[in-house]
Amino acid sequence: MRELADSTRTAADAAAAVGCEVGQIVKSLVFRRGEEIVMCLCAGDRQVDTKALGLERADAETVREATGFAINLPTLVDSSLRRFETVWCAGGTPNAVFEVSTGRLLDAVAGSP
Repeated sequence: MRELADSTRTAADAAAAVGCEVGQIVKSLVFRRGEEIVMCLCAGDRQVDTKALGLERADAETVREATGFAINLPTLVDSSLRRFETVWCAGGTPNAVFEVSTGRLLDAVAGSP
């Protein structure tokens, strides 16, 4: 994990801070699909097609409730991340990121309980 002096709040900020392409930044976004809360891992240079996936943005309270506890969220992964050997993910604070091989990230998501 790297703690950075610069902000990593946006994909562009994070890419500039670590010196990678914006697409290599993995955005972790939380949505509603009916009553279900889902997480979507999306390349930093892409938008989630919420209409095609039947998703709507979750409000701040829902996100806090869903991610503040030890629960497993169904996770959707942007297949365009495969174009990169490595990607950068948020490290839990506004200034922390970590680099991981794309294959390892996808394996971890696929192996989640």
